[in-house]
Amino acid sequence: MTAFLAFSRRGEALARDLCAALGGTVDRAGKDGTAALSKWTAEHFSAGDDLVYVGAVGIAVRAVAPHLKSKATDPAVVAVDELGRFAVPVVSGHLGGANDLARTLGALCGALPVITTATDLNGLFAVDDWARRQGCLIPQPHKIKTVSARMLAGEPVHIRSALPVWGTPPAGVTLCESGPCHALVDLYRANEPSPLPIVPKIGVLGVGCRRGTSPEALEEAFSSFCTEQNLWPQAICEAASIDLKAEEPGLLDFCEAHGWTLHTYRAEELRQVEGDFTPSAFVEQTTGVDNVCERAAVKRAGGPLLEKKFAGGGVTLALAVKPVTLDWRWQYE
Repeated sequence: MTAFLAFSRRGEALARDLCAALGGTVDRAGKDGTAALSKWTAEHFSAGDDLVYVGAVGIAVRAVAPHLKSKATDPAVVAVDELGRFAVPVVSGHLGGANDLARTLGALCGALPVITTATDLNGLFAVDDWARRQGCLIPQPHKIKTVSARMLAGEPVHIRSALPVWGTPPAGVTLCESGPCHALVDLYRANEPSPLPIVPKIGVLGVGCRRGTSPEALEEAFSSFCTEQNLWPQAICEAASIDLKAEEPGLLDFCEAHGWTLHTYRAEELRQVEGDFTPSAFVEQTTGVDNVCERAAVKRAGGPLLEKKFAGGGVTLALAVKPVTLDWRWQYE
């Protein structure tokens, strides 16, 4: 969601016009307003909303400064002057999408997007912008600068991907099938050091657990699962289980802590899922289906089972992935 905060009547009118086109919310701060600047910023920043301050850039900078943590997690922040002449990305230009938001706002009101990121200024491939557009995450954002520096220096960038990438790579970029690379697109951690990890968020975590299992036990099992499989936790986008677990408190708390939606299915639905699954007579006697975690993961993902049942502490986990093909789109459209 995009949240607009204005500081004058003229600014509020502009904010409402922009909000009508983009959707979101509009608030007014100041003498005649209802929103306190610090409280408004804290609420929308923590919610991950795109923040648009219709006023001076300095106001936006001072407001968000106490909340900044990482370019990997901070939301887009843009300042637009009340006359709609300039749209300035303040933070998270690429990963948060602030540059694109500034361009969109500019297209709506005639403002000039004030883009200052070096790759954009030079018309070069921005690996972090590309990752965001492809629905991927970058868990080690400090490595972005290595790839960007190569692009700016005119040096080739080699990207290796475990997923198919459609189209022709941008100038300066080579898609390689093996060997050393500067960026690696994969759900798994690289064995070799140094590549920038780009993690597709396409994994569905299948979960089975005993009644009363605590979120801490689930978290411990998940951590062990990721460590043993060398898996990036950020690759998970959803969780799935049997309907018997739809109201399981520990499982719901565990999913909420990770921002995952829990999808559940009846035993009959899980039995109909095709594939080679790990059977358990005890699980079948208890639930009516021979395997919960693997079947639920595949049912929700609609794609292949990548990791079979992992068991520990009364918890079973499995991983399936949604079918996806990446492409080379990265520029503002």
